[in-house]
Amino acid sequence: MAPILDLRGKRALVTSGTRGAGAATVRLFRDLGADVLTTARSRPDDVPERGFVAADLTTAEGCAAVATAVRDRLGGVDVVVHMLGGSSAPAGGFAALTDEEWRREIDLNLFPAVRLDRALLPGMIGQGRGVVVHVTSIQRLMPLPEATIAYAAAKAALSAYGKALSKEVSPKGVRVVRVAPGWIETEASVKLAERLAVEAGTDVEGGKRIIMASLGGIPLGRPSKPEEVANLIAFLASDLAASITGTEHVIDGGTVPTV
Repeated sequence: MAPILDLRGKRALVTSGTRGAGAATVRLFRDLGADVLTTARSRPDDVPERGFVAADLTTAEGCAAVATAVRDRLGGVDVVVHMLGGSSAPAGGFAALTDEEWRREIDLNLFPAVRLDRALLPGMIGQGRGVVVHVTSIQRLMPLPEATIAYAAAKAALSAYGKALSKEVSPKGVRVVRVAPGWIETEASVKLAERLAVEAGTDVEGGKRIIMASLGGIPLGRPSKPEEVANLIAFLASDLAASITGTEHVIDGGTVPTV
């Protein structure tokens, strides 16, 4: 029986594809037949050199280097997955966020997508086809004031940008969709659960429950797995989703409490 999902013949760029959901997406895309290029600031030992480019996407120079690598190595691109994102802002609410903290969050969570789209979309438009996936966050809908105000605002900006972009380029054959994860059980989040567990005098599962409680609960009872996020992205990037554009798809185990 032929596989339901098929990305054979697709040339794909997946940013931040060496850990977590990004690495899961790279693996799945390759398993489904895509030719994938991924990027991070440095290449881990377990990531093959082929299909990887080292770059700092928080800079204009880094984005330009990746766009050049896409053209040189892939000869163009059919799917771009903007996985890069995160937050390093300190706790303490709005008063703890300096101008530099705000710039850092925007440079990480918004500008890489804007710059890479600007460089790569003309080629997609020229070939009359393509898919852009912006990975946003449920925090654009339910920001946590203690530490992630700037992150949530940057992701909200990314979501609004993606919606506007879809209206401009969908008539030209390029679909633009958004994926909004909640808590994903990555290595980094497990380490956070372990640290919280030590502080609270409980075990790792107790630490996970602390994280879920901070989000107001997850009805599914667990975080999403990186592979589950990758599955959603692969579907949206495939021809099975050919009429889906301009929409945001939440994968959060039911965390967002509103319709």
